[in-house]
Amino acid sequence: MTRHSEQDTTDTDRDEVIVIGAGAAGLSAGLTLARARRRVTVIDGGAPRNAPAAGIHGLIAAEGISPAEYVARGRAEVTGYGGRLIDGQVDRITRDDDGFTIALDDGTTLRSRTVLVATGVRDDLPSIPGLHRHWGTAILHCPYCHGWEARDKRIGILATGPLSWMQALMFHQWSDDVVLLANGVDFSSDDLATLDRVGVQVRTGLVEEVFDDPDGALAGVRLVGGSAVDLDAIAMHSRIHANTEILAGLGVSVEENEFGTYLAADSDGRTGVPGLWAAGNIRDQMAQVTSSAADGVFVAARLNMDLIFTDAGRPVTPPREPVRR
Repeated sequence: MTRHSEQDTTDTDRDEVIVIGAGAAGLSAGLTLARARRRVTVIDGGAPRNAPAAGIHGLIAAEGISPAEYVARGRAEVTGYGGRLIDGQVDRITRDDDGFTIALDDGTTLRSRTVLVATGVRDDLPSIPGLHRHWGTAILHCPYCHGWEARDKRIGILATGPLSWMQALMFHQWSDDVVLLANGVDFSSDDLATLDRVGVQVRTGLVEEVFDDPDGALAGVRLVGGSAVDLDAIAMHSRIHANTEILAGLGVSVEENEFGTYLAADSDGRTGVPGLWAAGNIRDQMAQVTSSAADGVFVAARLNMDLIFTDAGRPVTPPREPVRR
């Protein structure tokens, strides 16, 4: 078997692995595979989900690093070990007995034995005026990602479903001034009693708009009827959609739960399509940067082991049971 200590392929040569997506999962997978001396290409479509955020938090030894700097460092590390990076958008993926063909929207065509998809998810937000412009900055979704930055502030929890009361309960850990904006969602008497015991207020009525102060900072929400709730930050659950459109035609299974959609894969990252693997948010909706990066390493290691067994003429370990979301 020929080992590849550096990337010396052309666009017409076949990679061993193509990683689609250059966020935490994709770059970690690319780095792991490059260090395993695999011929690997990572395709970066740009526009990461966390781009609006000022910093990434809970990432040990890189606390507060900007998303752009994090990606830049990761890209440099992948190429430093001989991996190849391509900036581009994947238009379609097809599979045959010899592997996969990946067509980019600029006409470039790539070939690979296997594909690891790490294209993540996108957020579907309510169509409330003023909400979108603060998403990822003053409008948050994860207390562990941004709770410290919102500590002791006036936090409104914009209800988007029956589990929003739990988000209000969690954010109370970071501030004593938390209000649940019911926004037409009905909550059980037990849930409301729990919030009342810890001091979380509940405001009924539909949210009509998010309004700003004269400097453009988030200042609160206005309810239908005209009453206002002054706030410094808003937390909410978006509906999450896995970015699986480029996989159309491959026969993948896209599942749905109360949070949105995800790409079905087993606990090692194998999808139902031979040679197609998945890592990060696309298969784990709740993954943060840290867990997505770890998943990229884990799935890349399992993929590499499959290639080692295949090239040694040994049967590949049977897929594990699918992970139940």
